[in-house]
Amino acid sequence: KDLAKAFGLLCLVTNCGEGMDFKAIGKIFSGLCQCGAWGCFDEFNRIDVSVLSVISSQIKTIQNALIMKLDRFQFEGTEIAMDGRMGIYITMNPGYAGRTELPESVKALFRPVVVIVPDLQQICEIMLFSEGFETAKILAKKM
Repeated sequence: KDLAKAFGLLCLVTNCGEGMDFKAIGKIFSGLCQCGAWGCFDEFNRIDVSVLSVISSQIKTIQNALIMKLDRFQFEGTEIAMDGRMGIYITMNPGYAGRTELPESVKALFRPVVVIVPDLQQICEIMLFSEGFETAKILAKKM
């Protein structure tokens, strides 16, 4: 969301769950394509596996339109406009109850990024050293 804000783009966050179907997701995708917004689908792996397979074909259709730099394309039986600024992002929390493993057809459409908690003490230490503090290691522990 912060990156979209820095670029001046709208980011629509959708909390995913078992009750979501491919038609609802398809309508969201269609809207993202037409207005050039980014879509962040939180806890994407909570969606039912049978629905994910249809969603993967929808995303592939959108990716193909982006690769070919089309202004308009056929999506779910309707010709819609394509704004090349659009993007689809997913978040997952694997290992919790009610979460499924993503099918390979879906995994292949996204680039994985692992997010971890930063080492704030090390960051403070480096910042203090770069500003000329000789006791940066001690000071960083106090922060």
